[in-house]
Amino acid sequence: MAKKAAKKKAAPKKIAKKAPAKKAAPKKAAPKKAVKKVAKKKSARKPNAAFMTPLTATPALAEVIGSKPLPRTEIIRSIWVYIKKYKLQDATNKRMINADAKLKVLFGGKTQVSMFDLAGIVNKNVK
Repeated sequence: MAKKAAKKKAAPKKIAKKAPAKKAAPKKAAPKKAVKKVAKKKSARKPNAAFMTPLTATPALAEVIGSKPLPRTEIIRSIWVYIKKYKLQDATNKRMINADAKLKVLFGGKTQVSMFDLAGIVNKNVK
């Protein structure tokens, strides 16, 4: 005997009626209150005096930046000008600085130094 597969009929889906979308009432701008304008004093940022004091360079550093006393910030900037001028920044790893004859003396005989070591090197070579 052949058995017939009984098919279950799915219940018809109920269609929910959507309520018409309510339009939001346009918002009215709140009346502006008269506010007293108080002049706030913005404190001008003062440079740290320790960074701005002129420092005398050692003879090894003076060959790179010059013998004139400069603030610490200007010394670092001058070293970077020298590095960029002679293309001493490593091509593959930009954080490393290759030393030429003048910088090798400054770097303590190392042929390559990280840019993050520059502040320490400057600190050792100023008075």
